[in-house]
Amino acid sequence: MPYINLDAIDLKILSALQGDGRLTNNELADQVGLSPSPCLRRVRRLERDGFIRTYRAVLDRESVGLGLTVFVEIKVEKHSRDNARALQDALSGMPEVVACHMVSGTADFVAEIVVPNLKAYERMLTEKLLTLPMIGDIRSNFVLTRAKSDAPLPLSHLKRDVRAVGVAPDCE
Repeated sequence: MPYINLDAIDLKILSALQGDGRLTNNELADQVGLSPSPCLRRVRRLERDGFIRTYRAVLDRESVGLGLTVFVEIKVEKHSRDNARALQDALSGMPEVVACHMVSGTADFVAEIVVPNLKAYERMLTEKLLTLPMIGDIRSNFVLTRAKSDAPLPLSHLKRDVRAVGVAPDCE
């Protein structure tokens, strides 16, 4: 596990922002027990150090007309680093692909695809995915009900690894 320089207050900040990224600095400071200036310095440090990558709104898929989610298992035709990289690049360039993972098992990649409906997926499959020369096999798994999605990351495993709860000098 890489060295993680977080204390208990940093974890509170990360948890609070995962729950609501629109908290004002004053609201966040109140929640984590700091005054606003040190809280803002900590948030800026967490951003700078890459713990907080970005802020964004999580949209309701159905409300914006994306009613079909498909998990697509993809096998690479000829296993090679170049084919894997080319497939990753191609999938990354498709806006319908909202997540993609290289996996072990029967597939090489699993892509999460969101589209308006079955006809739109058929069009994407035939016009985009099946035109990629490095693809050997595709299996589509249609989501019937989304049980959990866009959840905050669990941080409880970090609690035993954080340094002493003392506040870092540059953050007081």
